[in-house]
Parts: sequence; structure tokens; C-alpha cells
Amino acid sequence: MREFKTILPFLKDNRLRYVFGILMLILVDAASLYQPQIVRRFADLASTGVLTEKLLIELVAWIAGLGIFMAVGRYFWRVEIFGNGRRLEYWLRDKLFKKYLQLDQTFFNRNSTGDLMAHATNDVMMVAQSMGGGVMIMVDSLFMTAFSVIMMVTTIGVVNAVVALVSLPLLAVTIAKLMGPIQTRSRALQNAFSDLTTETQENLSGIRVIKACAIEDNRAASFGGVNDDYGKKCIQWTKVDSLFDPSVTLISGLSFVVFILYGALQIHRGMLSIGSFVATIEYLNMMVWPLIAMGLVVSNFQRGISSMARLNEIFRVRPTVQEVKNPADPQKSEGHIVFRHVSFRYDEDLPWVLRDINFELQPGHSLAVVGRTGVGKSTILHLLLRRYDVTEGEILVDGTDIRQMSFEALYRTFGVVAQESFLFSRTIGGNIAFGGEEENTDEVHDAARFAQVHDDIIAMKQGYETVVGERGVTLSGGQKQRVSIARAYYKKAPVLVLDDALSAVDTETESHLLAGLRRHRQGLLMISQRVSTVQNADDIIVLEDGKITQRGTHEALVQEDGFYQELYHRQLLESQVNTAEADEQGQTAAALRGEEA
Repeated sequence: MREFKTILPFLKDNRLRYVFGILMLILVDAASLYQPQIVRRFADLASTGVLTEKLLIELVAWIAGLGIFMAVGRYFWRVEIFGNGRRLEYWLRDKLFKKYLQLDQTFFNRNSTGDLMAHATNDVMMVAQSMGGGVMIMVDSLFMTAFSVIMMVTTIGVVNAVVALVSLPLLAVTIAKLMGPIQTRSRALQNAFSDLTTETQENLSGIRVIKACAIEDNRAASFGGVNDDYGKKCIQWTKVDSLFDPSVTLISGLSFVVFILYGALQIHRGMLSIGSFVATIEYLNMMVWPLIAMGLVVSNFQRGISSMARLNEIFRVRPTVQEVKNPADPQKSEGHIVFRHVSFRYDEDLPWVLRDINFELQPGHSLAVVGRTGVGKSTILHLLLRRYDVTEGEILVDGTDIRQMSFEALYRTFGVVAQESFLFSRTIGGNIAFGGEEENTDEVHDAARFAQVHDDIIAMKQGYETVVGERGVTLSGGQKQRVSIARAYYKKAPVLVLDDALSAVDTETESHLLAGLRRHRQGLLMISQRVSTVQNADDIIVLEDGKITQRGTHEALVQEDGFYQELYHRQLLESQVNTAEADEQGQTAAALRGEEA
């Protein structure tokens, strides 16, 4: 139960709701326990021949009154106890999602999306059920069992009650034996559900790739294996959980048999009245549910404990990148960036990704980073945005080490266009204004015009109100990139960061975008492998093997032997070849049209 310490703040805030709900539950149970006494009185009066019409009306009125009271009370305890379970579900899921938002890139690299979704759905639901329905079952079973025993003792005496309850110790032993296997198999079931969620999420996210590669059968077989494992875990858990009802029924049936034989003998001897006998049978019958409920309590709380343990593993994670206690939080940033002797590697046992990186981006200026794939270009942006902390050296923004800045202040400095354009399932206008306090239509349109995507948007039937599919699937690659650029521009941050953000646009659109970027009066940091993208930057640095090997303007670097010159000539040759091929295709098409004429 120590796993439930995490939800103590919630329990404290909602303790009055729990108290009121439990009180109403106890009152309803007490009313139901009084009903056998009415039946006992009726049986005794009827057997002795003294049951009058007045007494009959009185007994019926008592039963009707108790029924009405139980109906009203049952409504209130359901609202409070079950309602608290739903409130806990909201509270816990909200806490978990906020925890996700606090964790850094390292955590998400190590955990699959499907597993994290399983935590937010199935695990949260199991904990909420244990603290909603589980609390109700626990209180109900304990109270009904305890007070049924008390009522039996007061009705038929201690000796007779002991005979009636002779099988209870056997039930306690049975429950104790089943607790361990249930918790073990419950944890295995939750892990299998996470695997199933991960498999489903990955296949649905990659459905276009699956169909393009025609590997439906392969993925169906893979899913079938995971689904089969989950099914087996369900059966294993069910086999243990299903032992409760038969065990309780068998043990309670033993109590009935013993007391019926013993009670008949006592009635025959004149030591037990028929009414008391009937009342005791009623109490034994009422105890069947609490006895079954004890099994449900064990099952419910064991699953809740297993799920809470899985959630606590997330709550205990501490991000490797953390905000200092009293961070600097400047309200205005100029966008002055300095990398000073920055070196980085992902782990002590892994090779260096960056070594002794030094550069400076003045406010309002532009800087480009070029290099082969895998040399660490994007890592520079990850470090600048504190997705990871530098291993050595420091990064300064407006003279302040970013490790001393608040995350909010740091992120206000940059408008970022990531290498992979990610759009949310909302309108195009909503995607552009995403993160803003309030969507400004004029500024959204200005941002779209800047990104050269305004004409594409208004050509759509619903314009800016067009809802894009998941991850922007209804848009082309170039449109998604341009919407992402518009989103970054809309932010009006001091520095615009483009991580290979023009790779999916055509050359004409690229030239218009670059012309707009040249008019962009704020800082610009670009990462690209296309010379045409970076050639107008104020400063260009070339990365090779994690080190800066060249630095200068485009004009200077094309005259200098090295990677940049090779890249320039190779892309110039590719451009000339593409132009020649286009001209040849155009001439061929013209000739064909002439022959047809």
C-alpha cells in the first residue's frame, strides 16, 4: 500500500467527500442489516398466531421506509465514492501529463510512445477504480461482515453464531494464499498491455509506410504475436482471479449446510425459535456478498497497486536537464548567442559528438551551419534549446549561461522549425498560431505570406479553417514545412532557427523564402546541406567530425579548398544537369506537339 503515498494529497483534499460517502454507505448497510430483524419478528408472530392487521401494517411500513432510505442513501454514497474515483482519474492523469512535459529528451528516447500512453490510460484507470469502487467494496464488505456477526450473536447467541461462522477462518486462509499470485500476474498483464499499445501505436503511425512496402502480412503477424501474449496474460490473471467466487460460494455453502443441520436440531429441542433461525439464514445469505467482495477487494487493490507502482516509476524520474532554483528570467531578449568551447557526448562511454565549438551570432545577423549527415549539426540546436546540457564549455544567450535561465525565458528567444515538420490535428490557422495566447488572424496571414504558403491555403475549400489530419497528413511535405516556418515566424522571437527546413520545397519557393529571410530583421540560425539555402548568410561554419573546419562568407568559402567548395561544385553541377534535362524534355514535348499538328 506504500505505493499509494503518491495520491495522499488528493485523498487529503477530498477527505470530506470520502467521509460523507462512507457514512452514507454504512447507514445504508445498517438499514439492510435491520431488515432480517423485521423478518424474524414477522416469523415469530406468525408462528405463534399473534400477528394482527395492525402489526402487519407496521412491519410493512418499516420495510418500505427502510427501502426508501436505502435508495436515497445509495444515491449519495455512489455520487461521493464513485465520483472521487473519477476525480482521482482526472487528477492523476493531469499530474502524469505534466510530468511528461517536465521530462527531457533522454527520457523519451528510452520509452516508447505506446508504453507512455498505457500509463496515461489503463494504469490511471486501474488506480482510480481501486480508490473508487475499491474503497466502496472494502468498507461495505468489512462493515457488513462485522455487523452481520454482531447481529447474529445478539439474535441467536455466541455458541450458535460460532457454529454458523465455522468456515470463516478457512476463507481468510484462501484469500491470503491468492494475494501474491494476483499481484504478480496483474503486473505482468499491465506490462503486456503496454507492449500491445506500443505495437498498435507504431503500426497506425506508420500505416503509409506499411502499405507502400506491402508488408501488411508481416505487421499483422507481429501484432498477432503481441496480442496473443496479452491474451495469455489475461487468461493467466483470470484463472487466479476466478478462484475467488467459487471458493467463497463453496465456503459459504458449507456454513449454510452446517447451520441448517445444527439449527434444525436446536429448533427440535426448543432452544431456537423459527424467527431466529430464519433471521440467521438471512444474515448468512447477506454475508455471501461481503465474502465475495473480500476477494474483489484483494483483486482490485492488487491491480491498483501494480498500476500505481508503474506510475510511480515515472513520477520518480528526474530529468537530466533541470531548471535551477532561482533562474534568470529576462523579459526581453536581444538574441545574442555565443558558443564558447562547447563539447558534447551523449554518455561517458560514447564518443564525442562535438569538440570545442566556438561561434557567435550577433543580434539581427544570420549564421549557417553546413556539413555531412551525422556530423553534429542538429546537436548544436539540441544544446542551444537545452534538450541536453553541454558536457564541457558554455552557451550564452545575451550574456547569460542558458543553464542559469528559466526554460520559459530561453524558449521565448527562439522560433524553431524542426527538421521533421510536425503539425497537430487542428486547423491550419490554429497550427500557425499554436502556442500563442490568442490567435490573431492578420498576423497568421502575414506569417503564412512570409512562409510562401498563403496562396496554397486560400486555394483550399475552407482556407485557414481547413483541419489537417494527424501529423498534417493531408498536406504535402513542402506545405507542412512552410506552415511550420509560418508558425515559427508568428512567434516573433528574436532568433529564427531553421533545421534543414527548406529540404522539401522547390527551388522557386526556396528563393522567395530566402528573399523574405534576408528582409527578416531578427537573428537567423540555419542548418542545411544545400548551398543555395545558406549562401546569403552573414557567416557560415562547416562541421566535420564534430569540429569546425571552415568559417567565413559564401564568397570566401567557395574559393577555399575544403568541404564547402566540394559541396558547392557538386550541387552546381547537379543543378546544371537538371536544367539540361528539363530543357531536353521541353524540346521533345514541343517536337511531339509539332508532329501531331
